[in-house]
Amino acid sequence: MGADRRLDWLRQAENDLQSARHMRAGGFHAQACFTAQQAGEKALKALCFARGFDIVRTHSLFQLVSDLGENGAVERCAKELDLFYISGRYPDAFPGGAPFELIGADQSERALAAAQTVLEFVTERL
Repeated sequence: MGADRRLDWLRQAENDLQSARHMRAGGFHAQACFTAQQAGEKALKALCFARGFDIVRTHSLFQLVSDLGENGAVERCAKELDLFYISGRYPDAFPGGAPFELIGADQSERALAAAQTVLEFVTERL
């Protein structure tokens, strides 16, 4: 995969994070959390491709960070964002209540901060 393709993944991650910020500002916290997770995932996939991975089949940021041999702050952020891959989207993710009723401003603030950290981490390494 060429350098331009890696940059496509990173640019899409940046756009997803921008979208998540708009969702959060509009009070759509569950959607902002999921989209922040997507931003982090796409950024980490850009780094995977930059490091020579041919195929990346997981949606787990924690797994991607592990596969990259990284840890520290990016690992903590990956774990935080993984919480929202399913719970931010599906009404049956919780014993009762829809995601938009259960995920609030505190969670979306943390998710956006985690995604920002992941994007900065990746940008520094590309």
